[in-house]
Amino acid sequence: MGQQRESYQERTKRLDALLGVGRSLDMVSRDLVIGTRRARLWVVNGYMEDSLLERMIDHWLTLPELDKSLTAEDFVARCVSVCDAKAEADEQKALTAVFSGKTLLVVEHMAEDILLDVKTYPARSVEEPDNSKVLRGSHDGFLETLMKNAALLRRRIRTPELTIESHKIGTQSHTDVALCYLESRVDRKLLETIRQQLAGIDVNSVSMSQESIAEAIVGRQWYNPFPRVRYTERPDTAAASVMEGNILLMVDNTPAVMILPTTIFSFTEAINDYYFPPLVGTYLRLVRLVVSVLTLLITPLWFLLIKSPETVPEKLGFLAVEGEYFVPLIVQLLLLEFVIDLLKLASLNTPDVLSNSFSMLGALILGDFAVQARWLVPEVLVYMAFVAIANFAQPSYELGYALKLMRMLLLVLTYALDWVGFVAGLTLTVILIVTTRPIGGKGYLYPLIPFNARAMRALLTRRPISRENT
Repeated sequence: MGQQRESYQERTKRLDALLGVGRSLDMVSRDLVIGTRRARLWVVNGYMEDSLLERMIDHWLTLPELDKSLTAEDFVARCVSVCDAKAEADEQKALTAVFSGKTLLVVEHMAEDILLDVKTYPARSVEEPDNSKVLRGSHDGFLETLMKNAALLRRRIRTPELTIESHKIGTQSHTDVALCYLESRVDRKLLETIRQQLAGIDVNSVSMSQESIAEAIVGRQWYNPFPRVRYTERPDTAAASVMEGNILLMVDNTPAVMILPTTIFSFTEAINDYYFPPLVGTYLRLVRLVVSVLTLLITPLWFLLIKSPETVPEKLGFLAVEGEYFVPLIVQLLLLEFVIDLLKLASLNTPDVLSNSFSMLGALILGDFAVQARWLVPEVLVYMAFVAIANFAQPSYELGYALKLMRMLLLVLTYALDWVGFVAGLTLTVILIVTTRPIGGKGYLYPLIPFNARAMRALLTRRPISRENT
């Protein structure tokens, strides 16, 4: 709201300057006459729902003379048919609301601004996330629009206990952030902690969406690669987590939703486990857990055994490398670690029409050509191929790269110190896991530390659906 003695012309001129009319091509303004009073509205082109706003303007242009004592609140109550509309006395909040997609209306002789929510955000269609597909079950996924994500969640949890709490982060971006939880099951202490952490974020812009928020609220442990936040792009996974008492942190402009709190064992769960019978779901979960451990240990352990062939038992003789090679095995293993990441990065930038050519080229370079040139031995290719495939068995990219970094460290330590280095690398891995500080919860290793047999059994096996189990 402008100063009390400020004229209508001065007020609209100042708002034009603040909103960037004439400076920004997407800022639209329009002068109106509403019941013999001058009025002006501002809206960002691309946000507005044209047909709805046109109907509102058509209605206003036919209004008779407005009563002199009519306030902005009275005008909203009598003359505005939009569901979400209000009078706003704080001008800064009104300006922020315009850049968030709302329409600002100023009427002559009314001290307060009027905000109308007639926005529509540009958004892609609802489709299944690429990184967590299911054979059965729903094939929808979160979008980059916060309100649509809230609707997908509300569709699955139709109870007034579901609370979607709004926050704004960033002194310039004013990014919308929402906390979603179930009133009867949420951990109040954890909820208050997250609220305080969000309120304490002092940044200009949340440019990287969920990652910016995560780095701002988790403790700084740059040396620790293990993820302290679990993400999902599936509404059914998010709804199940809320029903179990977890808290969702949803950020506008990203389809990735944060699930809090997080433990390392929660990454062994996947939505496919629950779209199969309990026995099959348990098998899939155990396979995922075993494969995760193997991706960490298989190449360092193999390298340790073949480094000193004389110590390898006769029954494990098939592990030995028989062919000649000129590149040291440690260099081959580390080189393939880098090349696999190079192929992943290249595939992200490869057009779909060239993807088949890229796959053939990568297979030739890493396969037959590399072996014939004696850069690589077949055994190294086999083990690294298993590791590359196994990384896709669990849905968390963050955990996959944490295991990769620890695997490379194990290789280097094993090369330098043999068994001592292998044991030291395992010890360091355990220490990093134990010292990982997640946001709230009972600890990163719960339910192993502190031990809870019932909770551990629930994580390792897929329980049948019951009243208390979603």
